[in-house]
Amino acid sequence: MLWSVRLNLSSMIFLMVLSLSSIVGSLFMLVGGTCWYIEWEIVSLNSCSLEMTLILDWMSMMFLSFVSFISAMVLFYSGGYMAGDENMTRFIYLVLGFVASMGFLIISPNMVSILLGWDGLGLVSYALVIYYQNEKSMNAGMLTALSNRVGDVAILLSVALMSELGGWSFIFYTEGGSISSIGGLVGLVILAGMTKSAQIPFSAWLPAAMAAPTPVSALVHSSTLVTAGVYLLIRFSPALGGLEQSVLLLLAGLTMFMAGLGANFETDLKKIIALSTLSQLGVMMGILALGYAKLAFFHLLAHALFKALLFMCAGSVIHSVGGTQDIRSMGGLIYSMPLSITSINLANLALCGTPFLAGFYSKDLILEVAFSSSLNEFCFWLLVLATGLTVCYTFRLVYYSVSGDFNLMALGGVSDEDWIMTSPMICLGFGAIMGGAGLSWLMFPSPWMISLPLGVKTLALVVSAVGGSIGYTLNLMSENYSLASISKYGTVSFCGSMWFMPFLSTQGVSDPFLKLGHNYQQVGDGGWLEGYGAQGAYSFFMKSSSYLQVAQDNSIKVYMIMFMLWLILLSLVLL
Repeated sequence: MLWSVRLNLSSMIFLMVLSLSSIVGSLFMLVGGTCWYIEWEIVSLNSCSLEMTLILDWMSMMFLSFVSFISAMVLFYSGGYMAGDENMTRFIYLVLGFVASMGFLIISPNMVSILLGWDGLGLVSYALVIYYQNEKSMNAGMLTALSNRVGDVAILLSVALMSELGGWSFIFYTEGGSISSIGGLVGLVILAGMTKSAQIPFSAWLPAAMAAPTPVSALVHSSTLVTAGVYLLIRFSPALGGLEQSVLLLLAGLTMFMAGLGANFETDLKKIIALSTLSQLGVMMGILALGYAKLAFFHLLAHALFKALLFMCAGSVIHSVGGTQDIRSMGGLIYSMPLSITSINLANLALCGTPFLAGFYSKDLILEVAFSSSLNEFCFWLLVLATGLTVCYTFRLVYYSVSGDFNLMALGGVSDEDWIMTSPMICLGFGAIMGGAGLSWLMFPSPWMISLPLGVKTLALVVSAVGGSIGYTLNLMSENYSLASISKYGTVSFCGSMWFMPFLSTQGVSDPFLKLGHNYQQVGDGGWLEGYGAQGAYSFFMKSSSYLQVAQDNSIKVYMIMFMLWLILLSLVLL
């Protein structure tokens, strides 16, 4: 057996065992109300102790179980998707490094140890995005790394500020309000969470990260990298104040709306799913800003199940149709790929919040709780429109995958015959069907009774129906729709390019700073500082040492010159 196959199988078995043991431990802790806090001191500096700490409670253990399960499914799926890749072993090691960094972040209540997992996620995500090593991947990887670096700097600054508290274990300071008393600390943590979870204005890197292999996208965009920021803010949620919550709510609403609007104009299958991830991250951040951290965690777990399934199905379709990702080149695939297309539509319906699928239990509860909260009218309509746009682009995908015309050049090779790729899809399909109900029974054993007026109560259902109808109908008359898009090119370009955010995040930000850095380098580093700094000092000492070397050569000429100079100097003094 090949080494890469053995490594893949052993890693998958280890992750499945870890997932099973974590979920069992989580259930015992959830029922018993227990929590394990493990701590040992490494060094004490100026009365501030640097400690290695781990927290094992029901939340961290349950999240670790989901991450391990989805990672095991992704590794199994990679055995089929990446079968012809020459660097399979490197790919597996990178995925395992990614999972280890995320696991370290999940069980760390200490800002210093969180920084290790946080930076590990950034480093390994860069290595995975540039995996195919072409110009597009390199650009996407640099955008991903630099955007996430903003959050890394915010975490570093928060570590420095928390030194005032005498320790870095934030778990002790969030409840009592100690963290809120340090000016700017909560804002830095929110900034870090926003960069990692790609909220406005840091949204451009998330669709760009689709340059990574599809199995990586299934892992990154469901339960690991993009959810790290949400998880950190869930842990910090008791310390969030009024102003921070209001700003976070507004930015989350704008992110939801922008991502839903952009997905309706996008034609790249993976980018549509990435934008749907961005929209759901906005939902999590929004309900977190309203003060319902447990609901945000519930939606995070439910979303992880059907989003991983959605990416796997998309990868199966892309793999079968010859590598194309343009949805306009697909259509009518239900006849040749029944399992993949059924699964992708199951995940799409769960994403829309179809009753009794995984997304319904979390999204419906989130919408009703948000409608009954003290929302301002602008955020309320942003949430309503984002819900309708989600169903709109979902039914657009349904049209192009199921009922549209067959647009491929040839039918050969389009099938579901690779059982290595379809088996994880079946497992996650069961999770997309039953995961929401199971999680709701565990996390909310007593039902919530939310009383709303009939119009508000049925608003989510009405908006979803209208959005689905518009999304399907517009694509039925796709020729007229395309002509209208050309005539309104400016509007379509603005909406479909995430409000020009990729441009603002690259040329709009980098050009001024790069020019400023170039001028500084020419005038400073390569100019005055070079001449009167290190290089100038080097030249001066080299010349001085050469003169001394001549004086030490015992040459008669040197002695004669020195004697003549001494005589001239003496005569001048005597005169």
